[in-house]
Amino acid sequence: MGVGVETGTATATFGDRRRGLLAWIATTDHKRIALRMLAVSFAFFLAGGVLALLMRSELADPGLQLVSRDTYNQLFTMHGSTMIFLVLFPAALALGVYMVPLQVGAAEIAGPRLTLLGHWLIVAGGLTMYSGFLTDHGAGKAGWTAYYPLSGDSATPGPGMDLWLIGVIIVGLGCTIVGATILATIIRHRAPGMTMLRLPVFSWTMLATVLMVVMTVPVLAVGLALLFVDRQSGGIYDSPGGPIAYQNLFWFFGHPAVYVMFFPFLGVVADVVATFSRRKFFGYSAMALALIAFTGLSMSVWAHHMFATGQVPNQYFSLTSTALVVAAGIEYFDVIGTMIGGSILLRTPMLFALGFLLQFLIGGLTGVIVASPPIDYHVHDSYFVVAHFHYTLFAGSLFGLFAGVYYWFPKVTGAMLRESLGKLHFWLMAVGANLTFFPMFLLGQDGMPRRIADYSPEAGFTGENRIATLGAFVIALGIAVFIWNLVVSLRDREPAGDDPWEGHSLEWFTTSPPPRHNFRSLPPIRSFAPLFDLRYGERQRE
Repeated sequence: MGVGVETGTATATFGDRRRGLLAWIATTDHKRIALRMLAVSFAFFLAGGVLALLMRSELADPGLQLVSRDTYNQLFTMHGSTMIFLVLFPAALALGVYMVPLQVGAAEIAGPRLTLLGHWLIVAGGLTMYSGFLTDHGAGKAGWTAYYPLSGDSATPGPGMDLWLIGVIIVGLGCTIVGATILATIIRHRAPGMTMLRLPVFSWTMLATVLMVVMTVPVLAVGLALLFVDRQSGGIYDSPGGPIAYQNLFWFFGHPAVYVMFFPFLGVVADVVATFSRRKFFGYSAMALALIAFTGLSMSVWAHHMFATGQVPNQYFSLTSTALVVAAGIEYFDVIGTMIGGSILLRTPMLFALGFLLQFLIGGLTGVIVASPPIDYHVHDSYFVVAHFHYTLFAGSLFGLFAGVYYWFPKVTGAMLRESLGKLHFWLMAVGANLTFFPMFLLGQDGMPRRIADYSPEAGFTGENRIATLGAFVIALGIAVFIWNLVVSLRDREPAGDDPWEGHSLEWFTTSPPPRHNFRSLPPIRSFAPLFDLRYGERQRE
């Protein structure tokens, strides 16, 4: 057992542990709110995964076999919307809601009732979005970006699109509220000795994340509210410059949103790599600086999504987009530097962390490709772009999320997930992700457009689409293994102890699961890794 505090029933249960329906609905314990947010995100993930399997099955062969074009349009709109707005965004924030107060030594999150409100707004918004399936045209063919005029009343009539807009605005409001409470916790609720340059790396990534959330999600809300008004009465986007104006508003949110769905999982991976390398995180100050620089740059690159419109200064946005490589390179360098010379232990969290690093690198490097306007002209709106963002958000961020699940599951539940099932889950996910998404690079290079329900048998797309469909079902099998792992591990518990991994930050100093108000005492905080200092001494080489 690693460094810990007094254990026992009294430690684990002091504080408010009310039970019942009302307590479940109205709890202000940040840990229980976060677990509900993760559970809701996982439920929406399963729903979005079913939509993806339907689309991949439809595309496995030429011709319309399973669904109509209109239904397919609704599937890709809701699949993308689900994974962005209802899975990765809330899951990223949920990790912060649970872990940031623990990592900064706080007894509670700032504004717990606001955090609870934000959670229920996300639930309400998601259900509103999905209620569009009950209408004639659903959310239509506008996609998760809701580009005008595809999202206009003439192209997508009926209330389904209106419900989608209202739902996304509500989800955005909930995410902004949750992000603000995490930000306030980091700024105002740190323990004595926890200076900003002693924040754990994960908390630094959450700081960068919530800054982007509170600065950009309101812009999305304005853009969508104006679109809703336009659908009711016109006069907003139905003008010569209207569609471009909408894209500017949307992508000012949309590009930082990519990093909202990346930074928290990078922080998870940094913590996991340091713990399973038995080394203090390398290059901490450079990492913090890179995160802040990345945050600023993320809001200066939005129009590289608009090169093909001919309405933006391509040179400027190409330069700022390429400049992101510098900050990203520092982050990768620091994580790899942490492993060099370490005693690496390849447990399941570490496998998912390494999978994140390798696969997100493919997504990031192809992002540099589409940051070049001449190349972007060729691959824009093709399956190359689909492959690019799936390598960042699925093969990257989702692997980081699973690294966090396997890493923190013992802390949250007091029990260990099964290691053999975890490794099987990892390899099925790794094989499935690459079988699914790598062929899409080839399809895009060969000219297959995105968002189509059918293609010609003579186009030469069938082989790659069949491989991608096979990969999607391998991913589904991996998720089934993960669910079984959860069932087995919670039904027949293997006690984890308070610190099974010998972690570095304060969440491992309390009991597993943590009590209502997190801590009974705290160790001296003289660096960003106080438990590492306590275990090995402060002069251990970083």
